[in-house]
Amino acid sequence: MNLFTHPKKAKPDWPISMIFENQLLNMKQLYSILCLVALLFAGCAQKESKKEMTDEEMRTLADELAHKFIITDGHIDVPYRLKEQGINIGTDNANVLVSTTEGDFDYDRAKKGGLDAPFMSIYIPSSYQEQADMGKALADSLINNVMAIAQNLPDKFALANSPQDVEANFQAGKISLPMGMENAAPIGKDLANIQYFFDRGIRYATLTHGKDNQICDSSYDTTGTWGGLSDYGRTVVAEMNRVGIMVDISHVDDDTFYQVMELSKAPCIASHSSCRYFTPGFERNMNDDMIKKLGEKGGVIQINYGSSFLDSAVVQANKARDEKLKATLQEAGLNEADEAAKPVIEKFNQENPKSYATLEKVVDHIDHVVQLAGIDHVGIGTDYDGVGDSLPTGLKDVSSYPNLIYELLKRGYSEEEIEKICSKNVFRVWNQVAEVAKQLQSQG
Repeated sequence: MNLFTHPKKAKPDWPISMIFENQLLNMKQLYSILCLVALLFAGCAQKESKKEMTDEEMRTLADELAHKFIITDGHIDVPYRLKEQGINIGTDNANVLVSTTEGDFDYDRAKKGGLDAPFMSIYIPSSYQEQADMGKALADSLINNVMAIAQNLPDKFALANSPQDVEANFQAGKISLPMGMENAAPIGKDLANIQYFFDRGIRYATLTHGKDNQICDSSYDTTGTWGGLSDYGRTVVAEMNRVGIMVDISHVDDDTFYQVMELSKAPCIASHSSCRYFTPGFERNMNDDMIKKLGEKGGVIQINYGSSFLDSAVVQANKARDEKLKATLQEAGLNEADEAAKPVIEKFNQENPKSYATLEKVVDHIDHVVQLAGIDHVGIGTDYDGVGDSLPTGLKDVSSYPNLIYELLKRGYSEEEIEKICSKNVFRVWNQVAEVAKQLQSQG
């Protein structure tokens, strides 16, 4: 029997070509369905295989993925930590950053954890906004120190101004040091400084920090100076788009966020923020509607690891603990600064350990973003060296990224999804910002 002329189906007066085309179309549809079924089975098999893994095997896989994928972290405060410690890499021994017990970051721990592209935070405290240069000299100093790290340890570190630079450094076995400026106050009142800082390597700028500045209002400030962005701030956002600096909406107040979403021609990031859903009333985090809006505009929220960003129950527990310590000292007629108070405080700390958020809570935040905005809109922005003694259990320094990946695997995230969280989502935004800048510059 002819394959294309079933006697009960084909009409004698149909053209042979039509019969052939109809049957071919059906075959193509069948092939597509079979492919889809095969993919579904493959996905189920992958999930099933992970379920069948022992805990040790899953941890081994997590470590392998941490070193297979590029991991970028949106916010690490190494430059300011070095400044506070009085360390100038340009004159001192750069090996201080290779292996140390200080802080949350060094080369050895980063390599162990698979960290490839930590954004070095050029942090400008709000107090510098009051100075004549609005913190520009400090910004230059911190940038110089980052450049000196790459200069003095060229076998270990390299600067990176694009995702392509990061990828090349990764292939060469080097840790990339892209830079983001936390608090854009040093731009001052001269838009030309945006190009100046871009030329110096700044690839994102957090519009403000702990207080309202000349650009916008801060989530930590109740003054509401501008009702969001100032008129000048609107021109800053436009110029950042034109030059190619990612707009970072961490630290801004809600009004500023929504205004930036309307104005920016390129997707934005929240370099180190978490979900307000888990910390009601903490406006430094993003609420559900903001997370959805950021996603709709193509942006990415990078989850902050500070316990106060992750779990309001931990904040309340530590507040109660502090009150208990205060009462204990008062009963003993002591002040916290008294020498005699030291053994009392030490005993209290042993009997009343501080509470911390957990690794699982960090992944709860990732889950929440994925549910609201999708897998393409979440990343990692730990705030290492920036949140002090408040990091979650299991994620205490840059050696711990495999622990995060392990928990993601346990919850059923695919390897493709994990790679997006590790770097691909942020790289997409970074590339799109560069593309928008190219288009705007071509328009003159």
